[in-house]
Amino acid sequence: MSKNIVISGGARGIGRAIARHFLEVGHCVYIFDIDEAELQHTTTVHLGSYYKSGKIESAICNLRDIEDIRSKVTAAAKWFGNRIDVLVNNASVASPFWRDGKTMEDQSTWDEWQAYIETNLSSPFAMSQACIPFMKGEGVGRGEAGQEKFGCAGLCIIHIGSFRAHQSDPNQEGYAASKAGQLGLMHSMAISLGSMGIRVNLVAPGRIKVAHESKEGDENAQSWESQVSEKDVEDHPTNRAGRPKDVADACLYLIDAGFVTGQDITVDGGALRKKN
Repeated sequence: MSKNIVISGGARGIGRAIARHFLEVGHCVYIFDIDEAELQHTTTVHLGSYYKSGKIESAICNLRDIEDIRSKVTAAAKWFGNRIDVLVNNASVASPFWRDGKTMEDQSTWDEWQAYIETNLSSPFAMSQACIPFMKGEGVGRGEAGQEKFGCAGLCIIHIGSFRAHQSDPNQEGYAASKAGQLGLMHSMAISLGSMGIRVNLVAPGRIKVAHESKEGDENAQSWESQVSEKDVEDHPTNRAGRPKDVADACLYLIDAGFVTGQDITVDGGALRKKN
């Protein structure tokens, strides 16, 4: 059954791969991003065939602006016909390190800290809050027939976190704290939204090579394989770095996993389990 799916940060990287894989299996997608050039390319060129067939739409959205989030979610819901089935909170400040080699002792990191918290933690809350009114109408209350009534796994929200919530390198306080906060947000939301028929889970990627999932990557015919180094093989029990598709596959599983909620799935090639 085709689902209506909203993805934040969907113009490039993991978000773009998630959008493409959802479209390939028949879902409809609406993506938000702040990068206009990347968003335009992804929507009308990289995913152009789906755009022409009316399966994908997009909008510029500042995920640090609550009013922009609310208005853009309302517009997305209207495009779908006032029903949202799935939300993927993927948008994130990409670099896990303070800029320019700074440490947390440098007081100029305060603005970066706020960017991490507002983008990586506050925006998933705000996006979820904005989407819920367009989701719960399709859900069922506690004690009713449940998912079987609709013949599917029901509604869901997926947060894209990071294995850095569990293990950090030096000088990643902002990134690690925001990603760890997503775990608590996910746990609480899973309990709070259960009565609305909404499942909530989290996918925590490890080191994922994403440079090819971009406008520049398309124009230069860049491949995932060209980014993999010997160290990537050494660092992972799976003997390779991660693909964006690995994260998309986990999301596809969670969409249909009707008995799974409140869980975090780490997709890191076993890196957290390997002693350095």
